[in-house]
Amino acid sequence: MSDTGSQPAHQAGRSLDPHLGRYAARTAGMTASEIRALFAVASRPEVVSLAGGMPYLSALPLDSLAADVGQLVATEGLTALQYGSAQGTVELREQICEVMALEGITAHPDDVVVTVGSQMGLDMVTRVFCDPGDVVLAEAPSYVGALGTFSAYQAQVVHVEMDDAGLVPEALRQALAAVRAQGRRVKFLYTIPNFQNPAGVTLSVQRRSEILEICAQHDVLVVEDNPYGLLGFDGQTYPALRSVEPTNVVYLGSFSKTFAPGLRVGWVLAPHAVREKLVLAAESATLCPPAFTQAVVSRYLSQHDWKGQIKTYREAYRERRDATLAAMEQQLPAGCTWTKPQGGFYVWLTVPEGLDTKAMLPRAVTQRVAYVPGTAFYADSFGSRQMRLSYCYPTPERIREGVRRLAAVLEGELELLHTFGTVSHRRLSGAQTPTPDTA
Repeated sequence: MSDTGSQPAHQAGRSLDPHLGRYAARTAGMTASEIRALFAVASRPEVVSLAGGMPYLSALPLDSLAADVGQLVATEGLTALQYGSAQGTVELREQICEVMALEGITAHPDDVVVTVGSQMGLDMVTRVFCDPGDVVLAEAPSYVGALGTFSAYQAQVVHVEMDDAGLVPEALRQALAAVRAQGRRVKFLYTIPNFQNPAGVTLSVQRRSEILEICAQHDVLVVEDNPYGLLGFDGQTYPALRSVEPTNVVYLGSFSKTFAPGLRVGWVLAPHAVREKLVLAAESATLCPPAFTQAVVSRYLSQHDWKGQIKTYREAYRERRDATLAAMEQQLPAGCTWTKPQGGFYVWLTVPEGLDTKAMLPRAVTQRVAYVPGTAFYADSFGSRQMRLSYCYPTPERIREGVRRLAAVLEGELELLHTFGTVSHRRLSGAQTPTPDTA
């Protein structure tokens, strides 16, 4: 007969997970979203979701794309359905260089690594550069998917202030000085310079060179994540950071926002030595990116008016942005402020003092409207008065109705606040793992 001391740990401690003692320490950073269940409700048709950053795929020429895919399988199936290179096909890498040239980037196909979405690229870059305890600087707020990746690799995120002109150079200097004074090491600055997710702001052209100079002076790599750069509503394309400083910038790109996210095709453009490390990381993660989806994207770029398609997307998103801003101006209560994006998918809303958007979300879903609370976009539990609203997917009519419902929720919260003096809520901290509705 065995005693309790000889029992397996999961039996003695009555753990729900018998593998608990086997996990690597870094899994402690893999935290699930507290709001995932709510978004399952938010996906119902009666709920207006201003949460998900899903492209408006109805703008695509689906019939001709279907014909292209059929022809691809019939004529190139033996290649497109086979294993491929870990770096991606040469043809697609050449076409990616043509796409990046629109933002002033001069690149060689040899320095491009095709990835399964740009999220894979961000994961590889973090894996290659970050040891546990290293510091990553990120805008405040920052993309939830990036925060989850940094946490998973046990990197420490230090946020850097933004304003309406993007990352604040002086705040970057102060963050670098503070980290150095603590004896810690900054590995890279992660930034979304164009139509930022979630804030919707754009780094001014005047600040771009200054940000790059500060990072060079402090020996800090820049990781530029740019999925929205071609989606400026006035057609303006800003110079990529990579175009200004090619030796110290790793550039992440994606076809998810300018073509279709379901294909999961992105890329990393890196200095040559870094490129080799990324190829090795890609081999260990996926062996090779899917040759079929690469072939679909490559055929689309060669046979369709992809620049005209981007223009169609821009017009659709501009109409939705305009509907969002007009509805917010007309219906939201006093004390609310918000950004005015010039491109991309998102508006960043700040609610009156005393309200908590995380605590308010269940009541909002009850009123059939959904958003993403601001705390999801900070690694340090800030953002309780903010929320991200996405206008890319709903029709303008649905957007106006969603804002009307959100305004009613805010009015109700303010009435409670004025009546009782405070709104009780439970504060949740830490990066939120992205879901299809939040990424």
